[in-house]
Amino acid sequence: MHNMSSVQPVKTALVGFGVSGQSFHAPLLTFVEGIDLAAVVSSKPDLVKGKLPDCTPYTSFDELLEQPEIELVVLSLPNTLHYDHAKKALLAGKHVVVEKPFTITSAEAEELIDIAEQKDLKLSVYHNRRFDCDFLTVQDLMETGKLGKVHSYLCNYNRYRPDIKGRWREQDIPGAGILYDLGAHGIDQALSLFGTPKSVQAKLRVQRKEAAAVDHFHLVLGYNDCDVVLHGNCLSTEQGPRFQVSGDKATYITYGMDPQEDMLKAGGGPASPTWGIEAEDDWGTLYNETGEGTRVPSQKGGYERFYAGMRDAIRNDTAVPVSPRDAMQTIRIIEAAYLSNKEARTVLL
Repeated sequence: MHNMSSVQPVKTALVGFGVSGQSFHAPLLTFVEGIDLAAVVSSKPDLVKGKLPDCTPYTSFDELLEQPEIELVVLSLPNTLHYDHAKKALLAGKHVVVEKPFTITSAEAEELIDIAEQKDLKLSVYHNRRFDCDFLTVQDLMETGKLGKVHSYLCNYNRYRPDIKGRWREQDIPGAGILYDLGAHGIDQALSLFGTPKSVQAKLRVQRKEAAAVDHFHLVLGYNDCDVVLHGNCLSTEQGPRFQVSGDKATYITYGMDPQEDMLKAGGGPASPTWGIEAEDDWGTLYNETGEGTRVPSQKGGYERFYAGMRDAIRNDTAVPVSPRDAMQTIRIIEAAYLSNKEARTVLL
């Protein structure tokens, strides 16, 4: 990495200090050289002080936006608040990172992109699963031609969570449910590999007894010579393959989830020597034309690369790590999936 010591660190504020803010964003923001996590907006300032003694806690988002030294605002908030808070931050002249999903509607996303472009500000969306070990391995196998021409791609996001928690993600409100939550990751990954699909077919269900929001999705994204299947539900005792990708030369199958999220939840992070490294037992298998399988060492993951990319975008005017137009496409596909499910038809994009 180039030497950052001569460059002023990007003064950053984290807005929201729930599980996501505390476990997923703060450890990366405090780790990345050239980013200075200077402020946190939270209804629990004492919690902020206890965990991040060098940060100034604010209870008011508007008061934070009045601080001229804050350059980058990271929004780790419930989905329904993304648009409103991002718009305020951009209008206050701040660069913005929004937790995924970008917004509830693609019209909201488009408006935020327009404001950022008019004001020459950097806007990105935290689609961190582009930096998962398994996904980077799929990407590498595709780019190096080891799979040949890919014709079938499956990504599963299955969990066993039969009991409903009273969280906003489980309620019957706009932007709730697992398609906006887990599905957004799968759609974003597919977009970064294959681009925008021609069509979307979807089956969305509310399967669990007490559930109010979508807790099962099955999407087929149609491309010219490839189908991308994204599936997720909350009633699977076994996940099945995380990725199963077939080309005309080979098939790659891998099980299990990337280790970074669990490590962050347990209080670890990017300073750990095992960070971003998938255990050998979790490596996927590449099956050749004769069906013979070879274990493939997983690529090294690294969620911190997102924030390093954001720093470079702000300081060196490079491209943001996740284009907001990509993130807007993800919302368009979610909207198309809801329409497809409602009208029981294939939606052309």
